[in-house]
Amino acid sequence: MENIETVRINEKVADFEVEAFYNNAIKKIKLSDYAGKWVVMFFYPADFTFVCPTELKEMADLYEKFQAAGAEVLSVSTDTVFVHKAWWDNSPSINAIKFPMLADPTGKVCKQFGTYIPGEGLSLRGSFVIDPEGVLKAYEIHDNSIGRSPSELLRKVEAAQYVREHGGEACPVNWQKGKDTLTPGLDLVGKL
Repeated sequence: MENIETVRINEKVADFEVEAFYNNAIKKIKLSDYAGKWVVMFFYPADFTFVCPTELKEMADLYEKFQAAGAEVLSVSTDTVFVHKAWWDNSPSINAIKFPMLADPTGKVCKQFGTYIPGEGLSLRGSFVIDPEGVLKAYEIHDNSIGRSPSELLRKVEAAQYVREHGGEACPVNWQKGKDTLTPGLDLVGKL
């Protein structure tokens, strides 16, 4: 069995190359193609399923906001690019997607991020935020019956960006762009 090291918080994500369905074409995409940008890796189990199109449609609806925040979205499943294309051709919800749909039929990328389900050959629902240097800053992994909130994922990207740009500050619970932050050590004095 192939031994792949799973990426961890504050570690650099190893580069990979896969085929993707993007702009109504099939092309090769590497993570390193996005060096210098924030990247959101959005893993889902499979095309032509029930919860997945609801999540991907919401990501498509928010895609311009992710781009405005300087982030690229890469969706990933273990389907092939041909299945991605067939889904895109046949589903109005999926046809709204303008970001790359990565194909990982061998599960190599899913294994790298710890979302691969060996007995099924599918991915768990996983969301990963990678900074412009390729370092993992946030992630969540769900059971496949639990849908995610792309709005919350965008909030996490914005919080990670704020913390990166304002060293020494931290974003409290439910922090939104433009709201108050915390300065660890200073904000707790006298509050405990």
